[in-house]
Amino acid sequence: MSLDKEQIAAFGDSARDFLSRINHAERIRERVLQPPTLDHAFWQQMAEAGWLAVLVPEEQGGLGLGLGEMNAIAQELGAALPAEPLVAVAVQTVTLLCSLAPSPLRDRLLAAIADGSLVVGTAWQQFPGQVQACPGPVVSVDGAVRAVSGRFVSVSPATGASGWLILAREQNDDVLLWIQAGTEGVQLTDLLRVDAGSMGSLQLQASPVDEAQVLARGPHVLAAVDKANDYARITLSAQLLGCAQRAFASTLEYMKVRVQFGKPIGSFQSLQHRMVDSYIQLQMLEFALWEITAAPGQTPAVLAMQASRLKARAEQAAGHVTRLAVQMHGGMGYSDESDVGLMLKKAIALSSELGNRRAHLMRYLKVLQQQPAGSADTPDNVDAPEKAWTSFPTDGDWDAMPEAQFRQMLRAFYRAHYPEHLRHRTRRLHWHEIGDWYRTLARQKWIAPSWPKQYGGMALSAEKMIAYIEEQERYGVGRPPDQGLVMLGPILIRYGTPEQQQKYLPAILSGEHVWAQGYSEPNAGSDLASLRCEAVADGEYFVVNGQKTWSTLAQDATHMFMLVRTDKDVKKQAGISFLMVDLRTPGITVRPIRTIAGDEEYCEIFFDDVKVPQENLVGQLNQGWTISKALLGFERLFSGNPKHAQNTLAMIDKVIGATGLNEDPAFMAEYAQLHMDIADLSSAYAAFSDIVRRNEPLPANVSLLKIWATETHEKASLLLLDAAGEQAGTAGAAAFVGAGQGLVDEAGERDVTVDDLQMPLYNAAAAKIFSGTNEIQRNILAKVVLALPVS
Repeated sequence: MSLDKEQIAAFGDSARDFLSRINHAERIRERVLQPPTLDHAFWQQMAEAGWLAVLVPEEQGGLGLGLGEMNAIAQELGAALPAEPLVAVAVQTVTLLCSLAPSPLRDRLLAAIADGSLVVGTAWQQFPGQVQACPGPVVSVDGAVRAVSGRFVSVSPATGASGWLILAREQNDDVLLWIQAGTEGVQLTDLLRVDAGSMGSLQLQASPVDEAQVLARGPHVLAAVDKANDYARITLSAQLLGCAQRAFASTLEYMKVRVQFGKPIGSFQSLQHRMVDSYIQLQMLEFALWEITAAPGQTPAVLAMQASRLKARAEQAAGHVTRLAVQMHGGMGYSDESDVGLMLKKAIALSSELGNRRAHLMRYLKVLQQQPAGSADTPDNVDAPEKAWTSFPTDGDWDAMPEAQFRQMLRAFYRAHYPEHLRHRTRRLHWHEIGDWYRTLARQKWIAPSWPKQYGGMALSAEKMIAYIEEQERYGVGRPPDQGLVMLGPILIRYGTPEQQQKYLPAILSGEHVWAQGYSEPNAGSDLASLRCEAVADGEYFVVNGQKTWSTLAQDATHMFMLVRTDKDVKKQAGISFLMVDLRTPGITVRPIRTIAGDEEYCEIFFDDVKVPQENLVGQLNQGWTISKALLGFERLFSGNPKHAQNTLAMIDKVIGATGLNEDPAFMAEYAQLHMDIADLSSAYAAFSDIVRRNEPLPANVSLLKIWATETHEKASLLLLDAAGEQAGTAGAAAFVGAGQGLVDEAGERDVTVDDLQMPLYNAAAAKIFSGTNEIQRNILAKVVLALPVS
């Protein structure tokens, strides 16, 4: 679904204004050592503000809105710190009621929740650590008397609740009952929470029930409870995000003014990088939260994976940020006078609610292992009946095509046209190996998925772009020399003249021109402003002299786009221009460089009085720095592509299938975490890709995508070597003789071979260096995004 961002922002602004009228930190300090209670006056104020009615249908007096508006409120609630159990009532209970068939009791409860006259919780959890609904206590029948006995833990709200929806079992049917507080045999025991929140255990001892209390009966009841819990987990994640964002903002402000050793502590690089890592955690949580909010899973399995992944990420991010906040505030952070301690307590309390990170890691893994091989954590990747594709459209409304059909089309095309011997190659393929495939995609008009249609691209949405990437990786489609597609093309679309666009873009698409990048020099790697390769104007030409290095597959290229020094008398960044060069021009020498992987992937290029037409200048003279920053944004976006980590994940799957590692809980916990990290990477990549699709400039924080992607890829490559065991040191193809009971290869064999086990680690090491090292990216984020002081 499409989120109304303006409306959601308005709800957030309104909630922030409402919450700012009271010092909630002082409310917590006053309440935390007192007997648990519910502030009914404040609860009624929240009802009057419409918070309790957000998800309630209009027919029952509610607003009939969605998770977007609810999450905006929850985010502000997390930042302001009040302990009222809004999520338990307005999300968990309301979602559960809305999943049931209409009835007078259901409708009455929804209306009463919306206006605040009833505070209704849900009792479903029978033992600590339970994350999935299971049959509840049995309703006993003694003549005409029906009663239920049982115990529920982690019930919210506790004291102050009007009653609870109770999960029970009667005559082999799951039933949902309405039990009012004060009913005979109902005993409530409150728990004192560190955030002063409302939670307890509920003991039912032969509590009488009758048919009028039955809200639902049948096999759908457990599924309805699970859905309600997962929606609540999504909103709890928003609340954790708000809490962590406030802690981060407080710490950032403090680091700019707190002076030690004569300098603001925010100027110390080691502390800057720790703050950047906290910022990345928050951003990854935010990307995942809003992607899932916009499209919560259409199947129970996908929703379960989304909610568990999100809740685990929220605990990790909020815990990381709030702990760092206490440390960075020093002694004051450990003092009760500072609110950062309350933020840490809030993060601890919310993280434990509805399952902690460990529980959700295991749940995610369990659901993942039950999915068909190759399925993805996306709501629309549900297998539809396979269509027999005999022809393939070269154009269409790709966004309107159902995702399952879009994926099937891609898979069928790859089966029909991609060379079998080039599948699942771990090294970069040279043009002589994969050029024919490039031209095949070009004829199909599928070669430029992210380019606008008016320039010959597919103009895929972020969601379809992720599907395009995932299907390529699953089939093992190799990456061709594509600098022209992913770097130069977008630059020419934004900065090129009409003549340059007409001359070069079609040649990029067809493969007539193969482009290499000329940025780095022997003494100007991440410090591009120090480049010395010089271009001197001479009539209709520039005369270029100097050297470029670390240019990927330049030996295959016909052309190069490059940064050159065109003015040595101004500030370093101000004297750089962006130039396109035909590599067949006299005076150019290309020398391949052998890498640690044994392949000649990079080259150095020497320019000796090379004459380049002035019409090859992109943008204005001496304005290359502006263009270079835009291109680096595209490069960092491409470096943030999840395909690299996904490809390594597929290699891990093969090893698991051959070795039986799926029976190793410790290994599979790491595997599940990696799987979630890659899913979060896809969310972030989709968000930045959508910016490019709208033809807007990439923001400076695209650097975080490059950091997360390359470091996730490195984690994947290390897990692959760990999985390989003794075979990790094998050069070439490693054979795994099938003692395993897990996955099998595509031919149905348990004995599988995996090529170049070390290659993903080599590639990840290189990726952390190019496009500016990850340390440089952290410096950029610290300076440009967080505005921390310069040392």
